[in-house]
Amino acid sequence: MTQRDYYEILGVNRSASPDEIKTAFRGLARKYHPDVNKDHTAEEQFKEVGEAYAVLSDPEKRAAYDRYGHAGVNGMGGAPDFSNVDLSDLFSEFFGFGMGGSRGRKTRNAPRRGQDLGQKLTLTFEESVFGVEKVLEFDRDETCTACRGNGSEPGNSPGKCSSCDGKGEIRQVRQTFLGSMVQVATCPTCGGSGEVVTHPCKQCRGRGTERKHVKKTVAIPAGVDTGTQIRLAGEGQPGANGGPNGNYYVEMDVKAHAFFTRRQNDILLNLNINIAQAVLGAEIDVPTVDGKTKLKIPSGTQPGKVFTLRGKGVPYLKQSGRGDEMVFINVEIPQKLDEKQRQLFEQLAATLGTEVKPQDRNFMDWLKEAIGG
Repeated sequence: MTQRDYYEILGVNRSASPDEIKTAFRGLARKYHPDVNKDHTAEEQFKEVGEAYAVLSDPEKRAAYDRYGHAGVNGMGGAPDFSNVDLSDLFSEFFGFGMGGSRGRKTRNAPRRGQDLGQKLTLTFEESVFGVEKVLEFDRDETCTACRGNGSEPGNSPGKCSSCDGKGEIRQVRQTFLGSMVQVATCPTCGGSGEVVTHPCKQCRGRGTERKHVKKTVAIPAGVDTGTQIRLAGEGQPGANGGPNGNYYVEMDVKAHAFFTRRQNDILLNLNINIAQAVLGAEIDVPTVDGKTKLKIPSGTQPGKVFTLRGKGVPYLKQSGRGDEMVFINVEIPQKLDEKQRQLFEQLAATLGTEVKPQDRNFMDWLKEAIGG
């Protein structure tokens, strides 16, 4: 059978760089791998791709192939030699095993960052506006004070794992259609560390860590809202193999206020005044988060009128200044009148007449415009 050109198999030109050849091989190997591609020709195509890569990835074999063609690399015939081809990345991707290198163990024993922890913290509306100090209580693991994290009773040290001879991994030779492959797996006895605890620490029972109840005082800045997160760096679970601790995240949950509503950094307040105050005007006390403040109501104030109290809103996070308080006026119509009040209103009604006028625009549209959309 006529053999196909190796460059044609990989879909690269004859001047392709080693990286281009490797990239082409990885893509085709994924495409034709029998575990992924169930077509009956996939295994044969996968072998063909592997053969082409085995030659073109080796500088000496590639030079011989470029000069003499297949005759330059086939020698006495038979399958190509894969012994010098580094396919560990690709095969670990497919099968979880490598070609006999130690990269797996190094990865398993590399420093790893600890797990993050966190909680929700409930605040009152005022606490969210002005900030507050809170004491957080939570549980986390900390390095055992007795064994200092190695899991062994003081005076003892972990011993070499007999299952993997201290390598942290076990290997098995597996026969595949590409030849012999070395399967590398984490040692189930030591978990990849290469060591076993023969005399467990009594305080932590060999874990190397012990559960601690922690209290931390945290300053909640002014202006936080529901969903705001604060990060406490390094206050999470301890890292492994010398890695850094995780972080602790505090997420805010602000309780609703009895009459204030927050919109970004503005505070909204619906305020009822009586009909006399609206008609004649008045000076009234208006509640704010800072306490009561005076507000002058002009005579003839209409329902829906909005007054802005500058700087009485919520402080901006990470910058100076505050939002405003917006006071929405609602004119309260009395539902019950005594005899004298009724007589006064009847006298007033006689002077106002009975003519009615349609509104020029919808009240809700006006209200939306007043508060900025």
